[in-house]
Amino acid sequence: MKLCVLGGGGVRSCFLAKSIACNAGLANLTEVVLMDVDQAKLDRYGKLARQIAIRIAPALQVTLTRSVEEAVTDADFVITTIRSGGDHSRVRDEEIVSQTGLLAQETTGACGFAMAMRSIPVLLDYCEKIKQLAHPGCLIFNFTNPSGIVTQALNSCDYPVYGICDAPSEFVKQLAAMLNVAENRFSCECFGLNHLSWFTHFQVDGKDVTEPIFTDPNLFVKTEMRLFEPQVLKMTDGCLPNEYLYFYYYTRKVIQSSRQAGESRAQLIERVNTMMNKALENVDPDQEFEKAFRIFFEHYNIRENHYMMNESGKARVRHYEVPSVEEFLSTPDEGGYAGVALRFVKALSQDEPVEMILSVPNRGAIAGLRDEDVVEISCRIDHDGAHPIPQQHIPQPIMNLIQTMKEYERTAVRAILNRDRDLAVKALLIHPLVANLDLAEKLVDAFLKESQRDGMPPWK
Repeated sequence: MKLCVLGGGGVRSCFLAKSIACNAGLANLTEVVLMDVDQAKLDRYGKLARQIAIRIAPALQVTLTRSVEEAVTDADFVITTIRSGGDHSRVRDEEIVSQTGLLAQETTGACGFAMAMRSIPVLLDYCEKIKQLAHPGCLIFNFTNPSGIVTQALNSCDYPVYGICDAPSEFVKQLAAMLNVAENRFSCECFGLNHLSWFTHFQVDGKDVTEPIFTDPNLFVKTEMRLFEPQVLKMTDGCLPNEYLYFYYYTRKVIQSSRQAGESRAQLIERVNTMMNKALENVDPDQEFEKAFRIFFEHYNIRENHYMMNESGKARVRHYEVPSVEEFLSTPDEGGYAGVALRFVKALSQDEPVEMILSVPNRGAIAGLRDEDVVEISCRIDHDGAHPIPQQHIPQPIMNLIQTMKEYERTAVRAILNRDRDLAVKALLIHPLVANLDLAEKLVDAFLKESQRDGMPPWK
């Protein structure tokens, strides 16, 4: 079976390759193709990823290419993980939004819309090539941000795509670790939209553990709930918020903290990646793998250890150190993006039902949303596909925010697909992190100016 990764030269490809190699047996993978339009990225991160994969699974055939047609031809599975416009486009997005005094964050608010403007057209072209060249029934897993809007857009154009985000599954692991129980003994349900979801129905071996979780002092220390204050529990009616809700519940605090940091998250990542690229410039991972590996982690861990620090002023739960090659290769895969995708494939092909959190069409699971609305939700996976688990009661304040944000997503998708400026303004006017007509118009015009500078087709 063949899997291709579109965007396989990205900085995080090393982790993706490890996850694919560790889980290759779940989908009977024999061939992996890492595709990227940037040859320099393939020569650095693509080669590094390939070396990691073949050290874990020597029988796995791993190739690199700049041709999307070559990558998707006869593919059985496709993972999309692109950053259209590169790191500097993210910097520009955050600069433009910051100048208006609004919250500037990669996937949330106005920045998320700008990112979707670049991502969706590219992925639509890729999906059409997959439809024409891949094996019939090829499964597509989208990791490209903003994942919810992107997955909504692709599904609305009749490309059946599953959205995967690692934030929910990582939070579930943190809760299980806090309770000191194996992950397979712990369960909970997730509902909402990508980067706007909540968790409820916490159980260990089928027994409710909501009270032990909510009263554990480590909840706000050793999980991503560290971003929130304890009184948030009184506001969410027994639901724990996804870490990205920090941007909604503490908007002004985020803006102030980001200003005081003196460097945005986008600027930090661009700076670190530039340093890393320079350090790797004359290092061939095929010939000097350990040197390339060490350089990569020395730089990558800078960005990991600063995650959410600028926005919150708080350090991560876990501090990342540079591992040895042996440590990295021998440590069990933690079930990142690719692990989720390949477990999905196993459940589908071998009829071994599992539950996992995906972005999929709602199909009645959340009352008050349309069947075709893409939601982030706990699903049961079996040989018939993904079945979203119906939610019996969602607190009204939470439902109000979900419905508002879903209307934003619907409008944003229509705006991007039709290249319609007025619809784009309307979308940002709906978004609670913008919600000002004058600012919405200013932002859309600035984004369109940037896109035309990058050679994108004009909007009406």
